[in-house]
Amino acid sequence: MLLPALMLAATQVQGQAQAPSWPDRPIKFISSQAAGGGTDVIGRLVADQLSARLGQPIVFENRPGGGNVIGTQAAARSAPDGYTFFFASAAALVTDPYTFKSLPYNPMKDFVLISRIAEVTFTVLAHPDVPAKNLSELLAYAKANPEKLAIATDGPRRFSGMIAAWLNKLGGTNISYVPYTQMTQGLQDVIAGRVQLLILAYPAAKGHIASGKLRALAVTSPNRMPELPDVPAVAETFPGFDFAGWWVLAAPTGVPADIVARVNREMNGIMKDPEVVGRLETAGFKTRGGGTLKEVDDFVQGQHLAWGTLVREIGLQPE
Repeated sequence: MLLPALMLAATQVQGQAQAPSWPDRPIKFISSQAAGGGTDVIGRLVADQLSARLGQPIVFENRPGGGNVIGTQAAARSAPDGYTFFFASAAALVTDPYTFKSLPYNPMKDFVLISRIAEVTFTVLAHPDVPAKNLSELLAYAKANPEKLAIATDGPRRFSGMIAAWLNKLGGTNISYVPYTQMTQGLQDVIAGRVQLLILAYPAAKGHIASGKLRALAVTSPNRMPELPDVPAVAETFPGFDFAGWWVLAAPTGVPADIVARVNREMNGIMKDPEVVGRLETAGFKTRGGGTLKEVDDFVQGQHLAWGTLVREIGLQPE
């Protein structure tokens, strides 16, 4: 009886040794945004770091188009086997549900949230000829001179357009909007003085602020930025104002819990690594660490509610 038992145990051990362990093949990160922007800078850095920890290559795949719909749908419909992750932006998860009448997926139900990645603050910028040094002075000037100011945005359903409309609403102003399909053109028009104002992510704005081509009037983070200590936060004028761009790592719902826990653990190590933090800060981004699964979920749920309030208050209708 002993010999069959030993043979059975050996067979079980051999079977366990031969069973594939995750990950045993390359992994994919899907991004819903085009190559070359901030998402790529952060995403490829994180992918390289996670690849080293997991011992498998991670391919960063850009699937832009449809206002995030193409990439987000691809990620949502991918197999929940731990080999496809969504490098998700705030737009894909929390603003698109308010700006589209319908989506072929539910961003809040079709993904499991794994880790916070990074945030980017937006800056309210002015051409140097605008006689305002901060947001309060800008609002006062806009009320006294209702026809003299216009603000370049990337459209009414994108971050800068929605933030501009919210500031108009809160400030009781009527600054006109000039929409651009490419914000690089809007930036150049403000630098040239053809348009007076602009809302731009800090990494894209910092060089122009440093050169004096643009003046920073406010930042959209809840507190002042260490890089711009003399520039007030919008929240100093309108308490509670906190709207930033951000990224999280997610996976299609149904991914095994042990894989989710493993990636969350590895991501926490990555997002606390001094080299990673330093590289992000040099590029103009911030990180608060990966966070627990509950903390990530609570953050995204809170952002979903905040952007929903903004959209309702500015009267934006989905299309």
